[in-house]
Amino acid sequence: MSSSSSMLNNNSISINVSDDEPDEFANKLRARARRKRKKIGLRSKTGFTHIVLKKLLKWWPVMLFLLAASLFIFEASRIGGKPSSRVKNSNPGNKHDKVVEKRLTTNLNRLDPVTHVVHGVREPCLKLLPAEELEHLDFPMDKVPVDPIKRLVYITEANPASVDEGIPSEQHSEASRFNLFTGNQTLKQRDESFKVKGADASIHCGFYSDKRGFRISVEDRSYMESCKAVVSTCAFGGGDDLYQPIGMSESSLKKVCFVSFWDEVTLASQEADGHKVGDERYIGKWRIILVNNLPFTDQRLNGKIPKMLAHRLFPNSRYSIWVDSKSQLRRDPLGVLEALLWRSNSVLAISEHGARSSVYDEAKAVVKKNKATPEEVAVQLAQYRQDGLPEDKRFNGKKALAEASIIVREHTPSTNMFMCLWFNEVVRFTSRDQLSFPYVLWRFKEFRNINMFPVCTRKDLVNSMGHIRKAKPLTS
Repeated sequence: MSSSSSMLNNNSISINVSDDEPDEFANKLRARARRKRKKIGLRSKTGFTHIVLKKLLKWWPVMLFLLAASLFIFEASRIGGKPSSRVKNSNPGNKHDKVVEKRLTTNLNRLDPVTHVVHGVREPCLKLLPAEELEHLDFPMDKVPVDPIKRLVYITEANPASVDEGIPSEQHSEASRFNLFTGNQTLKQRDESFKVKGADASIHCGFYSDKRGFRISVEDRSYMESCKAVVSTCAFGGGDDLYQPIGMSESSLKKVCFVSFWDEVTLASQEADGHKVGDERYIGKWRIILVNNLPFTDQRLNGKIPKMLAHRLFPNSRYSIWVDSKSQLRRDPLGVLEALLWRSNSVLAISEHGARSSVYDEAKAVVKKNKATPEEVAVQLAQYRQDGLPEDKRFNGKKALAEASIIVREHTPSTNMFMCLWFNEVVRFTSRDQLSFPYVLWRFKEFRNINMFPVCTRKDLVNSMGHIRKAKPLTS
């Protein structure tokens, strides 16, 4: 029994089955299913791309038309929305136009005070009296400035300084800007004019001959002689627009003249722009004075006459305020006189230069900006070096370089002489008055009581728009 069972066990076949071993059949089925799904996916993607391409090929003309129409509408809206900008962009000088337009938009008629920080406290740059005090402000009657010069005599054809003073009319040439308006100041006379000897002084100061030019009508001259204080500006050769002064007290409007000097070119230009001179010869607050027969071909030099020779044009005026045509006066004239002259016991107030302090640095800037030729600047600096002008940035405790768009002054013999000396320098050399101001300040050592106020004060006095258009030079 045992032997038969043993035989049975030996003849049996053993089959091991394990869950860890792979099911090859199942794996083959799963691999086949995956390949089938991939094929189906490829077919679906290919079908979608085919449909999209088919639609694009069918509708591309319509889509192209819509895109072109959209671009056309966008450009049309830009052109319609900014017509003036498009016109300016066609002008080669559009950059300047944009700057002027921005200044006009942001600066014109602004009255907000300009401030600065002093010892940690923010203060106004120009401290005027309160409005109620301005209305009662008047010219000081007891103020008599101490002046080393008691009498100033102007050299004319009828009253020459020496026998060689006469000047032939043909001397008005390209080589020299001396003419019948200026007289022929020699270098020796120039040198002597800076030396004050005693109480009397004589000097060239324009208006030399009766044939001089700068003609003003009898009626206008009569008006100018009536002024006790004046705010003046000018525009020759087309020049800038006329900006109405703002922030004026009723007292100043009654006691101060507002005069703008024009020539025929500016008159025609302004009238073409719709700025008509009224029957009383006013435009707003400005009395328009028409000047004929301007003496210089250089309009910048013609502009120096009202700028520097207010004491010759307004012989009975005690005070004057010059405002460049690019600026709008925005502070009360009587208040300005009180703040810049009377309060500090000054006779001349002018702004410090904002960028430079040395005349030699300014000369480089003038040439670089094409404000004058290198040759004429070199002649001027050579003369100044020969005369010993130092490269100091301060003279008598004052900053050497000035920015002369605003000039506030009392008409004393010394200030009148200072302005004559300055005018003679811009006639002899370049028209850039910044170059000659430090020289005159240095040479005229007897001149005192000058108030060179900071740049922020100048910015508070006026709204600056910059020059709008270039003046047309005289052709003859």
